[in-house]
Amino acid sequence: MKTQTLNIDLGERSYPIYVGRGLLDGNVVAERIRTKRVAIVSDETVAPLYLDKVRAALPGASDIVLPQGERHKTLAVFEHVCTRLLEAGAGRDTTLAALGGGIVGDITGFAAACYQRGIDFIQLPTTLLAQVDSSVGGKTGVNHALGKNMIGAFHQPRAVVIDLEVLDTLPPRHFSAGVAEIIKYGLILDAKFFAWLKDNIDALMARDADTLTHAIIRSCEIKARVVERDERESGGHRMLLNLGHTFGHAIETAAGYGRWLHGEAVGCGLLLAAAYSCELGCLENGEVETIRSLLESAGLPRALPLDLNVETLLDNIARDKKNLDGQYRLVLLKKIGEAYVEDGVTREQIARFLEDTRH
Repeated sequence: MKTQTLNIDLGERSYPIYVGRGLLDGNVVAERIRTKRVAIVSDETVAPLYLDKVRAALPGASDIVLPQGERHKTLAVFEHVCTRLLEAGAGRDTTLAALGGGIVGDITGFAAACYQRGIDFIQLPTTLLAQVDSSVGGKTGVNHALGKNMIGAFHQPRAVVIDLEVLDTLPPRHFSAGVAEIIKYGLILDAKFFAWLKDNIDALMARDADTLTHAIIRSCEIKARVVERDERESGGHRMLLNLGHTFGHAIETAAGYGRWLHGEAVGCGLLLAAAYSCELGCLENGEVETIRSLLESAGLPRALPLDLNVETLLDNIARDKKNLDGQYRLVLLKKIGEAYVEDGVTREQIARFLEDTRH
């Protein structure tokens, strides 16, 4: 297929998103690097598969291979990246290349934001979730025991290079996790895209090339336009991208990082957000069931783990970054394709809702 290019217009921080096949070992990667030195950051799962390909595109690059998994998205691993750069004598004339899923991308981006007060990096996402979500938009960071992504920075990449060939080796569970974020885009801003997903979910899950390409490009288009309008989530519009994430992050933290994939927790969070929207009189029961059916077709969890304590979930929700002046804020749905921020939700209201979902 011909490489397609999208652009995120952020003035001097603008950058392209390339979508195609066979891009990791092609010129498109090297052309976006403006420094002499490059360090490729990957993990123990991805490096054996794709590190040599990227080295072919970036001769002379060094590499830093991290342990794999959400439980390693920590300040200690971030510090390890910085230590390796310092030991190598890396200066501001260094670019980091994040080769991996969202965890690698977030850690690498955070290191790039902080090392010597900021150096270049590019995103080479190797999971569907990273391709359609975490690699785009400049959010970087690590987890804390008390909350997901609580320590980080906004730092835009020089480019995002989406090589569709890497999805050929992606395990089904990780593929489903990425589809959760794709479904989210239709729910928040594009009812036609949501309807298209309903009609094409079987082809998408079978990884039909044309269907998958369209889903990825449309997801990136939606996220690009949101980021252009509200880069640092200061105007409230970018907050809509967090549909399902308040509940999802709470589940991830309460269950222990790594038990559920991020996209699995988001999928459950999407359904909880839809159900709460229905409780407030926005969505119809039939719309909630349509969302439930689509999530089920994508192989995503549809219910809270029974062993999670509601009070623990509420404590995690209380630390959500969207909250303001001690008031809880939830991203909910007025209808499919139109999300909004509900202010002033109380702990008691959420507690009652979560308890009701158990029965």
